[in-house]
Amino acid sequence: MTKLYALAGQVEQAVREHQLWTPGSTIVVAVSGGPDSVALLHVLHMLATHERHRLRLIVAHANHGFRQASVAEAEIVKRIASDLGVPCEVANLEMPAYIERTGMNSQAAAREQRYAFLHATAAKYNATHIATAHHADDQAETVMMRLIRGSGAAGLAGMAISRSEKNVELIRPFLRIYKTDLVDFCEESGLQYVTDESNDSRKYVRNQIRLDVLPFLGQYNEQIAKALNRTADLLRADSDYLEQEASVQLTAILKQTKGGYQLDRAGFVSTHVALQRRFIKLILSYLAQKTDTESDSFDYEKIEAIRQGILQALPTTWMLDISERIQCVRSYDQIEFIHRLDSEGPVSYEYRIERGHGEQWIADHSGLLSWDEIDYDSESDRAKPQHRFIAFFDADCIPFPLIVRNRQPGDRMRILGLNGSKKVQDIFIDEKIAPMLRDTWPVLTDATGQLLWIPGVRRSAHATVQEQTKRLIRIELCKQEG
Repeated sequence: MTKLYALAGQVEQAVREHQLWTPGSTIVVAVSGGPDSVALLHVLHMLATHERHRLRLIVAHANHGFRQASVAEAEIVKRIASDLGVPCEVANLEMPAYIERTGMNSQAAAREQRYAFLHATAAKYNATHIATAHHADDQAETVMMRLIRGSGAAGLAGMAISRSEKNVELIRPFLRIYKTDLVDFCEESGLQYVTDESNDSRKYVRNQIRLDVLPFLGQYNEQIAKALNRTADLLRADSDYLEQEASVQLTAILKQTKGGYQLDRAGFVSTHVALQRRFIKLILSYLAQKTDTESDSFDYEKIEAIRQGILQALPTTWMLDISERIQCVRSYDQIEFIHRLDSEGPVSYEYRIERGHGEQWIADHSGLLSWDEIDYDSESDRAKPQHRFIAFFDADCIPFPLIVRNRQPGDRMRILGLNGSKKVQDIFIDEKIAPMLRDTWPVLTDATGQLLWIPGVRRSAHATVQEQTKRLIRIELCKQEG
């Protein structure tokens, strides 16, 4: 019982320090049957009845179907749960068949299916938390694996003791406790646990780290596991601070759009490189949360490719596929991060403008078009537009109805002040209209299809106001943002 109280005390300290749960929480405990998870279940069961915790526990066991012993191990876990009076859910995942069907890496596939089961169990019981038995030796292995692969500070911070995922808190109460203490507790208490022989196989990289790399490094530092855990603790504090700072500063230069997010290039360029990389990772993580299948593990090369593309002077327009669903597009000084589930292709639209007055909301352009036919006196200044989103035309020189639509292939316009006509596409390029806006940008034509005006861009040479003009039609496009 001495070790049980010692472990319970360490867990309570972690609960106080990191607010792992609140009184009355329902926790799904992932129990594989090994000494780590068996110890976790017994420690949480001891704490559950205390008034300061009042926990409701549910055991969840995933049988991956990799080994013949898996069925017997599932029965052992069910018996342990039954002896403690804790509900138990068991999933038979049949991983070999799933791996063959999907072609996934066996460990990645097993983790994906295991966590899907844990979340499903949490949903079934309205659980607020999922507890796993990851311990300090697991943390040391994780940090070493990421160091070998070339991770940054966030990766070398290792596993978090608590993090949110799908509205559930994933907690690791044993993350600062070493495996020898957990095995000693099970032995001292006479607790039955199972031993997974695959843990001794060098087929998996993590096992190679545990069996070969860390013992080798132990020749130079007998406390190598503690050193790696200390590194993780230090870097997590630094990384958390920088993440918070990046999140605060990002709000000033980022705005949400229909298809994703728009980043101001000038604001991005003026920040430190450490924050620039975090800006990009934060935006990509925002977008990755839109689907369960989207990965949020964007590697250094992709982050750096985006960052360098934003910083460089040329080219000023480019598009980069970040993942199957996420795309980054630069349009001059605006950087768009787009999620394909939210961004649909341009939809053709067409609205009629009759003589008189009226208003028309252009949903695809998020703007309100208004028009008014008025008398004209050549001695007044009523025909002088205050800005480029207002235009005046001689109402008697254009055939009605006028048409407002998005551009079409081959559109050309005879521009006021220039000889000849010019492609609308080239006008957009000259005026630095972002490529993603061009297909929805409205153009105004007369009843014959003659282009009269591109609001906010250029006016044509047709139906200009002359001294003999009697009637004007004033047209204004007001964007939603003002």
